[in-house]
Amino acid sequence: MQLLGFDIGSSSVKVSILDVERGETVSSAQYPEKEMTIVANQPGWAEQDPELWYQNLKKACAKALSGNEVKKDQIKAIGISYQMHGLVIVDNEGEVLRPSIIWCDSRAAEIGNRAFTEIGEDWCLQNLLNSPGNFTASKLKWVKDNEPELYSRIHKVMLPGDYIGYRLTGQILTTASGLSEGIFWEFPKDDVSNKLMDYYGFDSAMIPEITTSFSDQGTVLDHIADEFGLPKGVKVTYRAGDQPNNAFSLNVLNPGEVAATGGTSGVVYGVTDRTVYDDDSRVNTFAHVNHQLPDPSMGVLLCINGTGILNSWMNKNLGRKEVSYTEMNEMAASIPIGSEGLTILPFGNGSERILKNVDYGSQINHLNFNIHTPAHFYRASQEGIAFSFKYGMDIMGEMGIETNVIRAGKANMFLSDLFKNTLSNISGATIELYNTDGAVGAARGAGVGANIYASFEDAFGGLKKVGQTEPSMADSEATQEAYENWKIALNKL
Repeated sequence: MQLLGFDIGSSSVKVSILDVERGETVSSAQYPEKEMTIVANQPGWAEQDPELWYQNLKKACAKALSGNEVKKDQIKAIGISYQMHGLVIVDNEGEVLRPSIIWCDSRAAEIGNRAFTEIGEDWCLQNLLNSPGNFTASKLKWVKDNEPELYSRIHKVMLPGDYIGYRLTGQILTTASGLSEGIFWEFPKDDVSNKLMDYYGFDSAMIPEITTSFSDQGTVLDHIADEFGLPKGVKVTYRAGDQPNNAFSLNVLNPGEVAATGGTSGVVYGVTDRTVYDDDSRVNTFAHVNHQLPDPSMGVLLCINGTGILNSWMNKNLGRKEVSYTEMNEMAASIPIGSEGLTILPFGNGSERILKNVDYGSQINHLNFNIHTPAHFYRASQEGIAFSFKYGMDIMGEMGIETNVIRAGKANMFLSDLFKNTLSNISGATIELYNTDGAVGAARGAGVGANIYASFEDAFGGLKKVGQTEPSMADSEATQEAYENWKIALNKL
């Protein structure tokens, strides 16, 4: 028996196939090999065509299904992970009305900030657990205000994973976890917030039917199964935003457990059974994948928009020739801690929540033309990313989210020893790496949703720790000094 996991990112689409009996991944693929284009027609905007996700998914799936150990007729269920906070709108025919306004788009920040004030900060925090901020609901309000003719044709509003589920099954569904990440969800009433909907002037009929993250979410249409090379009758049985799903993929389901990622954006995600919030919404609380009253399960999410994308920018644009990420890491490691005074603030990918939803842009400080080389920039970038994690983790600590152990997949920024060591040293946390990623997590989720696994514990039989980084006392003082210099630059914003 095998399970299929889809991970719809903003950089690429990944597909993994998991063998249930062995608990191991038998095939995986991604498409495209390099980052998908993010269209920015104006500063602070970020859009992608949902059709691009679908076509790239088809190509990635074809590659994954060609693996020697794949048994197509044994694929029993599909799970979907997706980039959070995006807005997809369709008409009565199910046709997409405009490109998706994705997670790092900043255009609705002021709309959300105004809503926070006018609805009432206390009410928003106590009921939505967040400011409406720059999330999906505020993006929909931007469409309503700026594209009224198009808005009038909306039949349903979806998150990116809802759209992929719809394309596969023909059913338009969403989840409480997804609606909470869009700031549509009112936690005390455990339902869509009428107050938020009324304030923005939204028709509740635009919200899809709500299901749970682990559930029967429709059968893949026969012609789509043929198109993808899948067996007839396979069901979608799981969906979740990429960060709740990443936590799930690492078996982070219980209070006190913490997960992290370092892809295009960087995230630390801690689980709690309390409805906590940050007064300034610098970190955000959403319903976790296993949230279901009367047993609340909340994910407190710290997001830094400019992490892997900063590393990628350095890779493409710095120096006279493109170097590999491995070469970048080696060059960076040759530079002493603190990058000889060079500091980089990694905030160049839209408005940053930890900076109260302001887009300051990335900043380079204390550049010395006589000292600093590309290797210094590579190190300062990775240090800046790790320091931004630490800054946000301190906010989480004020909310009672401790980060003594951080679990992550062995991928992206966590392939860099320099990054791992810097983050471990500055946070004091042990970093554990596991043999998983978002697509594998989605496949495990599909097994839970299809009742192939009897419990969450059964789903993680093949999850293995493949690396560990402990804080180094020898480097802690130098790292702390570098962090204090970085904070001086941050405090000047």
